[in-house]
Formats: sequence, structure tokens, C-alpha cells
Amino acid sequence: MQSSDGQSSGQMEFLATIGTRGSPLALAQAHEVQGRLARAHDVAPECIAIKVIRTSGDAIQDRALSEAGGKGLFTKEIEEALLAGHIDLAVHSSKDVPTFLPDATWLSAFLPREDPRDVFISAKASSLQELPAGATVGTASLRRQAMVLRLRPDLNVSVMRGNVETRLRKLAEGEADATLLALAGLKRLGLEDKATQILTVDEFLPAVGQGAIAIESRRDDERINAFVKAIGDAEAEVALTAERSFLALLDGSCRTPIGGHCRVEGDRIHFSGLIISPDGEEEYATTREGSRADAIAIGADAARELRERAGEKFFTLFSGA
Repeated sequence: MQSSDGQSSGQMEFLATIGTRGSPLALAQAHEVQGRLARAHDVAPECIAIKVIRTSGDAIQDRALSEAGGKGLFTKEIEEALLAGHIDLAVHSSKDVPTFLPDATWLSAFLPREDPRDVFISAKASSLQELPAGATVGTASLRRQAMVLRLRPDLNVSVMRGNVETRLRKLAEGEADATLLALAGLKRLGLEDKATQILTVDEFLPAVGQGAIAIESRRDDERINAFVKAIGDAEAEVALTAERSFLALLDGSCRTPIGGHCRVEGDRIHFSGLIISPDGEEEYATTREGSRADAIAIGADAARELRERAGEKFFTLFSGA
């Protein structure tokens, strides 16, 4: 067994082992969970191990994930380790987690949500609107591609894969004129100053789960479930419940551009959702308000409306089915 710094731990008994991807952002998120758990239970962080697991999504760098199987590529191998008992809990970016999990696991906690907005990054323009016609925006996200083309159909969009630092390097090397990233990731990496423009939720609806860290554990592991419950955030759980309910009734993969965001204010929630064609030309959007106790129903109702308005042909055309 190795500790979070990669050094041999000898005979040290860990209270729990966290499974995570190995990117700088994934490790920052895992260390945040480790630190919160240590503080909540008054133990040394070193008592909670971090195990890096390489995923299919990390291995695929030459094409958009939507072409390689969509959602689950960043979680599959980690879930396998969880089910096999090699780790006790998995730490994920919520937007990477498929809507349908193995029967034996569940999302047992969410950390307080970081800023869910997207940011525009470019050395050639101060905003997306100010990019010159024909400029290239690099992104691997179908949602971001579609929303860029909705606002600026005169731009080109190219596939840009890699972790945050890799995409920033590719941008600096001229692979594209601009890119879009999640503000939450930049903040967790101390790179917030790289943002050229922060895009509002109203003009650029985030991905479902964006900005939230999810903890997955085995349903029958009462000790670990109680262990992680101590750091769960109720407001984030309500928001993600509505968003994931919305996604579950739609495509649920990476093949249809989908945006969804829930804001919690006291006992009320405010939900916005949309589906959009990859070229940005066809869009269906809706909003809902209601009680936080009805989060699942509100997300599902919004999805049913969009599915009915768009028609099944929309999903057939734009999901690769």
C-alpha cells in the first residue's frame, strides 16, 4: 500500500482509501476530500490513503469522448476498484459520473459546490463575442461546442483534449485561438487568473454537476457511508439530485449536448435546463421552480417537457443513434 505522497506506508493501517484519477485537478479534489474527512473526524490526513487509478478517459487523447463511448470513461476503472474492495470510496467530478451507477454503489456525499460557471480563455480577444470571424475555439465538450456555435456561428470549433494544464499549454502554443474551461477547476488549481471572461449561467448553461465533487461508495459499507456523511453538503445534494434527475430522462451520455443547473435558495430551488444540437442551430430550454423536497420530480418534469418538445427524432439525429 502507498500513501498519498507515493511513499511506502509500511504496516500503517488506513481508515479509508480514496480512489481517484491522476490528473492535477483530480488529485486536488481527492486531497480536498482527504482534508475534510481528516478535520471532520479529528485524524491526521495521512490516515486516509489516496490511490491513483488510470481510466479509459485518461488514455484517450486523440478524439472527443463522445466518439469513444461518452460518460463513464472517467469513472469505469475506479468503480471496478471500488466494487472489488481495492478502495473504499471514489472521488469524482460530478459531471463525469454517469446517471446510472452499478446497483452496489451510490453517491453517498457531495462537497459544497464550487462556482459552476464556464470561462472563456484567449490571448487574442477579451470575450467570446470579440473573437474575429473564423477564429478557432478548442474544446472536447459537445455542450461547449454547441453553445459557442449558437452564439457565434461564424467561429470554428476543434477538438482539444487533455487536462487543464495541457489545454492551457496547447492554447499558448497556438493550437486554437481560444478555449473554454470550468471556473471551478481553475479555482481548485489556483489558476483562476487564467480566465479571460467568466460566462454567466444565463448565457452559457453549465454541464449537469459542474463544480461539484461527488463521493461514490458501496451501498452496504455502513462504516464508510457514515464516515463520508460527515462532510456531505445538503444544498449540493439537492441541486445535484435535480440535475441528475433531469439528465437521467434525457440522453445521459456525452452524445447529446445538454446543460442543466439548479440553484438552491432556502427551501426553494430554481432549475434551468436545455438540449441543443451540436451545430447550435436547434435548441430547447426550460426553467422550473419549486420546493427542494421535490428536486427529483422537478428535474424529471423539465426533462419530459424538453423530450416532448424536441421529439425523439432530435435524439436520434444528434446522439449518433
